[in-house]
Formats: sequence, C-alpha cells, structure tokens
Amino acid sequence: MCGITGFIDFKKTSTEAELRKMTSSIAHRGPDGEGIVLFSDDHAQVGFGHRRLAILDLSEHGKQPMQFENLWLCFNGEIYNFREIKKELIELGHSFKGDSDSEMILHSYLEWGEKCLDKFIGMFAFVIYDKKKGQVFCARDRAGVKPFFYYWHDGLFMFSSELKSFHEHNRFQKEIDRNSVAVFLQYGNVPTPYCIFKHCQKIKPGHSITVSLAQKSISEEKYWDVYDAYNEPKLDISYSDAKIETEALLQSAFEYRMVSDVPVGVFLSGGYDSVSVTALLQKDRTEKLKTFTIGVPDLGLNEAPYAKEIAEHLGTNHTEITCTLKDALELIEDLPFNYDEPFADSSAIPTTLVSKIARQDVTVALSADAGDEIFAGYNRYDYMTRYGAKLNKIPGFVRKPTAAAMNGIPSEWLPILKNKYNFHNRYEKLKNVLRDPSDQNIMLSLSQQFTDDQMEKMMMEKFEKLETAYTSSQLKPENRTALSYMMAIDYQTYLVDDIMQKVDRAAMSVSLEGREPFLDHRIIEYAAQLPDEFKYKGGVKKRILRDIVHQYVPEKLMDRPKMGFAIPIAEWLSSELRPMVDDYISEKNIVEQGLLNWSEVDKLKRKFYGGKKEYDTKIWYLLMFQMWYAKWM
Repeated sequence: MCGITGFIDFKKTSTEAELRKMTSSIAHRGPDGEGIVLFSDDHAQVGFGHRRLAILDLSEHGKQPMQFENLWLCFNGEIYNFREIKKELIELGHSFKGDSDSEMILHSYLEWGEKCLDKFIGMFAFVIYDKKKGQVFCARDRAGVKPFFYYWHDGLFMFSSELKSFHEHNRFQKEIDRNSVAVFLQYGNVPTPYCIFKHCQKIKPGHSITVSLAQKSISEEKYWDVYDAYNEPKLDISYSDAKIETEALLQSAFEYRMVSDVPVGVFLSGGYDSVSVTALLQKDRTEKLKTFTIGVPDLGLNEAPYAKEIAEHLGTNHTEITCTLKDALELIEDLPFNYDEPFADSSAIPTTLVSKIARQDVTVALSADAGDEIFAGYNRYDYMTRYGAKLNKIPGFVRKPTAAAMNGIPSEWLPILKNKYNFHNRYEKLKNVLRDPSDQNIMLSLSQQFTDDQMEKMMMEKFEKLETAYTSSQLKPENRTALSYMMAIDYQTYLVDDIMQKVDRAAMSVSLEGREPFLDHRIIEYAAQLPDEFKYKGGVKKRILRDIVHQYVPEKLMDRPKMGFAIPIAEWLSSELRPMVDDYISEKNIVEQGLLNWSEVDKLKRKFYGGKKEYDTKIWYLLMFQMWYAKWM
C-alpha cells in the first residue's frame, strides 16, 4: 500500500519542487520511503511521485517509481497472485531483479499490454509511462478498493491517491462543482466518477484511461463490470454443492490477503463477515492470528464481549480496544483532512480508532467489508423482499396521506421505537417509500438523505442532476429481481464511494494497509450467479455465508442482532456538538459561500433542535460539508 501522485504538463511549466510537495502531502500513506522522477519529451513534462509503505520485498528492489526498459511505474495496492503471474512470465523469457508485485506489473504490461489487468487478483491504482509509445496508462481495480483521482484542465493532467496533492500545484484551480455539492448532500459522498471540484474526476472501478502525449487526449476503457456476472444465467446447482464451492473460493481469496512480508491482523467485530474471515484463516494455522475489536461503550457500540467469545473459540491472539466518547469526538476535527473530499459516513470515526490501535501491532489489517453487498446482508434487502410487493398493492390514496401524516409526527414522539438502532433515519426514509414504492424509488429513498425536490430548495442556484449508477438499467429484465437489483447497485455505489473510501482514508491516515478479502472479483462473479434463495430465504440474510460459518462457530455464539458501526449523531448534534453545528452551519458562512439557501438550512436546524431527530443525518451531512469547506476552501 502506498500513495501515488504526479502530472503530465503539456505547457512544461511544472517544477520538481511542485512534484515534491505533491508527494509529501500524502506522506501518511507511505512513511517508509519517497521517490520522484521527472521527464520531458517533445510534447510534455511527465512527473511521478511515490510514497512507500513497504509490504512486499522490503529491499530497494521494491522502491518506486520503478523502471523496466522503456516503462516507468507508479503503483498503489497489492497484486496477490503476483508469484503465479511471475512464474508464467519467467516461462515466457522474462527475468526479475527482486520479488515485488510492482516489478511483475511492468513485465506484465510489456508482455500483454492492457490485457494484463485481466490476470490480476488484487486491489490497485497504478500509472505506467510508456516512453516509447508516448502515452500514460492509468488503471483502477475492479471493485474500486484503491482510490484514483485525476485533474484535466488547461494543458495539465494530474493524478493522485488523494485530492490534497492537487492543492500543491500552482495551476490547480479549486473551483467547487455545484452539481457535486448537491449530489453529496443526497448521498453523503460524491459518487464516482464525479468530484467536488470542477475539472476533477475519479476513474471508475474496472476502468482504465490512456493519455496520449502527442494528441493531448484521454480515452477510457472498461475491462470489468459487475453486471456481466449478474446478467449471466443463474447456476443450476444444489445448495450443498454451492456451499462447498463458495467456501473454497472464500478460502482462496482470504489466503491471498495474507501474502505479506510484514505482520498481518484481522478486524473482528463478531459479525458473520469478519468471523468467516477469521475462522477460515485460523482453522488450518498453528500460529495464532492477531485479531482486533473496538468497543465504545459510551456510544452503545460494544461488540467486544461477543468478539472476545468468538476469538477464544477460534483461538486467536485477540486485542480488545475500548474507546471513550472523548476519543471519538476528538477525531471529528481530523475528518476534513483525512477525507479531503466531503464525506459524511459517521462510522469513519470508529474505523479510524480501530485502525489507530491496530497499527501499533501490525502493518496490514484484513477488513470484512462487502459481505453484505455480495451475500445479501443489509436490512434494506430484507425490507424490499418482504414489503416491496405489499407496499405496491396499497392504493396511492392510502399511502400518500400516511406519509403526509408522518411529517407532522416527529420520530422522537414514538415510544420504544425511538430507541431502536438507526430508527430516526429510517423513519424519514419510510415517508419517501410510501409516496412511491417502486424498486427504483425504494433504492433511491434508502440511499438518499435529500430528495430531488428538497435539493431544489436547498441549493441557491439551479444545478444539474448528475447521472449516477444508482439509476443503472444494466441488469437484464430476465435476470432482474428486487434483491439482485439492489445488490448490484450497492456494489457499484455505496460500496465504492462510501465503504471503500472510508476504510482507505481511515487506515491510511495511520499508515495501515487495509485489505478486503471479500472483494476478490472471483467471489462476486460466482455469488452473483447463485439463486437468490441461497443468499436470502425466509427472512434469513446471508444464508450461505451463515451456514459456512456455523461449521466453525456454534450458532448460539452468533445469534444476536446486527450492530454495525453507527454513531448516535442525533444525541451528539443536540448536545456535545451543538456549538460546532452553530459555528459551522451559521447564516454568515452559508450566505458568504453562496451555495446553499440559508432559509432552508435554518428551517432544517430549527426543526431538528425542536425535536425532529429524524433530520439528524441531514444536519450531519451539512456539518461535514461545512467543515470540509473551512479546511480546503
């Protein structure tokens, strides 16, 4: 894991000092070394900057930027099957100086060109400058685990693992994109391929771009798409056989993520995803895995006792981390720097806390994200499957007045329910679902905080509604079910722009490499073709994964409600954080920025403070944007 940055300057005015500052700005991603190279050809300057977190081949042979013949590489990530590919290349006549996956990428690109991407199992964002062809090739992994931002304006192309590098170049024009502000407030992140700044984009997962130096042009290619798997016919296979094949795939993927020349740990929450990773990795090992669990009892987030029981059963070397409310609150001021694009998932706070503690013992930590998107674990899948069809049968003249009545009843007024996990936010979303219970609107309602109509009022000026993967129609009608529709969209949206961004920035803020075992593309390619009932049946979510886990951990140890990493933001915003809310979300700030309509923002604040706690997430999104604006603008 590392940090990459650089530029292609067709005006040839960039300096080595700028390149060095761009590289230094992401030093937290790679504290083990820095390298820069600067070239000049007939058409442009090309600069590469690299910060190294040494994981594989700790010698100088793993140093970057790396050269092989006419190629130069700047690489962030890991190719887990690099030794198998390397063996194939040796048989084809290649010879290697070291034992790094970086060197293998260069040889693979020379041998197969862009088709090398099809061979890679891993997470990656890399750039290759081909001096002979006069082009720069940039690629991002299939699931979008590794970030890749780029800027293209006025003869300057820049790339980086994080946006903060761009601020270090004199010709970077940091103009806010109003359309992206609107879409951020809806989703809590800026969806790929968009960016908060004009002239900036993200490479889509499973895509590459090529910059031609002679033609001063950019072309984009797609080499992988999750819908290709979802659009395949469902497998004709028994459940017992599917369970065996699924476990074998998981075992392979999980073992690959243990390839490292430095200590590796596992985040163990006690849920099915992290337990499956831990159980399958520990079962054939004599050496104890290092596992880590965080508990924040002050917040009601304490899975530590459950995780400890499971760790004892599996026999891991377990570390239990207890954090206080004060620990969590102190991290909020750091969020705008760590997430240098507006980002509003509050679980970034506990994710950063557990990363910080784990880094004291290990350099690599396995997370267990994407189990929900692949094996149907979210509550919204349950709701859609159970109630979607029933809601559509209720006449509109009944549904719409009910939603209107709910507007006058704050969620805080509902006894018992008001204390349920994430109830206030769900109550707000239910109103939109009742107005239109189509599959597409349910998905949008569950994903958005502000509707399109609400955003029209919130924004000061007209904005263009950005087309996102949330409204994708790539799923073939013959393969479409409510479950597959939601899961495929989540894999391309929430997973990429929320979860992966959250884990990457949280882990990298403390120089920890986070690995995602479930995001081996072979798993989703197989699971997408399994019948829906293998993943969800009779109210049982993640059915096949649960049954695999129960072979190693008794069901009684696993039988409890899903807890998650939710932060009680309604309580925070109306108590400890209220001065911060009033400071950042003030009339003076909002009016000076000229982006949002103060009367609508003020109305929202007053309603929230007046008891409508279902507006907590909206207020949090606004706070996160205002804090980001204060830091970067």
